Amino acid sequence: MNTIPKTTFEFLKKLKKNNHRDWMQANKKTYLANEKALKAFYAAVTDRLNEEDEIEKVKVFRINRDIRFSKDKTPYNVHRSASFSRSGAHRRGGYYLRLEPGNSLMAGGFFSPESKDLLRIRKEFETDDQEIRAILANSDFKKAFGGFNTEYQVKTAPKGFDKQHPAIDLIKNKSFFVKHSFTDEEVFAPDFLDHLIYHYQLLRPYFDYMSDVLTTDLNGVSLLE
Repeated sequence: MNTIPKTTFEFLKKLKKNNHRDWMQANKKTYLANEKALKAFYAAVTDRLNEEDEIEKVKVFRINRDIRFSKDKTPYNVHRSASFSRSGAHRRGGYYLRLEPGNSLMAGGFFSPESKDLLRIRKEFETDDQEIRAILANSDFKKAFGGFNTEYQVKTAPKGFDKQHPAIDLIKNKSFFVKHSFTDEEVFAPDFLDHLIYHYQLLRPYFDYMSDVLTTDLNGVSLLE
């Protein structure tokens, strides 16, 4: 399936107003039908990504919320999300899709990388930030994403880094991902899959660069051999 049925959002809107187990149980048939349609769409996304990339795994996030440590005890997410993981240690970065009435988006990059990778990225930017800035400044990339999401940053500078460094705006990040929002009209348009894949393809030069960074040391020696 190359399109998303409008029933998906109709269900999520109703769920938002009736976020409890009794309602979900009464509407389980509709939920399962929507999930089947969404999984078919995710499969179509995977097929298209595999034309120029190699996807190892598709993760469909559960609709059930983890409420153990949350003040919000509503049991269900009111969005549907999936991620597409690239195959192999030499392919870094991942694709993400969130579908929610009035708040749909795609994203890609590196969300909360492990400490070793985070330090390696920061050291690369400290040593030479020209290549990453060229990628971020690309007109199509900038138009689609703006730049890194800066919601997750340290306040001044990470330990061991100069807060006056010219690349401190990049080094301060704790995550390195970009995102693009879609209107509901765009989500239900016949060409949404094409539109989505276009934005994923814009990430490839960034992924190629970061894959090179994360699979080599600061001297450019491969860590995979």
